[in-house]
Amino acid sequence: MPLLEHLVELRSRLIKCAYAIAAGAVIGWIVYLPVVDFLRKPLNRLSNDPNVSDAFLSFEPLEQFMLRVKMSGYLGLTLAMPIVLYQLWKFVSPGLYKNERKYALSFVASATLLFALGAAIAYYTLPAALDFLTGVGGSKVQYQYTAESYLMLIVYMMIAFGIGFQFPILLVFLQLVGVVKPKQLSQFRRFAVVIIFVIAAIITPSADPISLFALSIPMVVFYEVSILVGRIVYRRRADDEDSVAEEAGTAT
Repeated sequence: MPLLEHLVELRSRLIKCAYAIAAGAVIGWIVYLPVVDFLRKPLNRLSNDPNVSDAFLSFEPLEQFMLRVKMSGYLGLTLAMPIVLYQLWKFVSPGLYKNERKYALSFVASATLLFALGAAIAYYTLPAALDFLTGVGGSKVQYQYTAESYLMLIVYMMIAFGIGFQFPILLVFLQLVGVVKPKQLSQFRRFAVVIIFVIAAIITPSADPISLFALSIPMVVFYEVSILVGRIVYRRRADDEDSVAEEAGTAT
């Protein structure tokens, strides 16, 4: 496909993603208050601490409106994630073998589930992370957050974990297109573990050790799983190529 057609295809996919995100943002605006109540629960679990208040502060008249707009955008992206991932797959699938293009549903489902799993782990580890962060300041500090500071922290953590959990999808895709091979990933394992911990430390907004290990350890496990999946893919590809060669030899 010529470059211009690639750009036209990319534009079409991006427009479809934008429509899906916009529709999700409308839903996000409607369900904003129940979502805030749900995201507030990790803070409520610390309410037994007399130094921590679960009541949000607000200092500006437009603060809550702009926060609702911002949260609606994040919710819209989350709700549209399956469509965005499907459009991404349709854009890159022409570079795959014909028998590998049928993995669209598996790609979308696994990527969506992994993102949801990462977000869930971030959500359930947040109380421990907050407990660690409040403990650093000592017992003579009163903690009361604005809605934006708290909600953006938990949203960014959920996004960071969700993106981090896409790691195996990326590695499997790179093996599908032949950029890397399972043997190369296996040989790079020691360096990969160090890089994973560094990346986890960078993308974790709270910068606490609990969140760091909660993100990096699953990524290390996913690294090993992606190597196994890559070996299976390469073995099947080799079998398919042998079958094609045998059929060609029989035909001649």
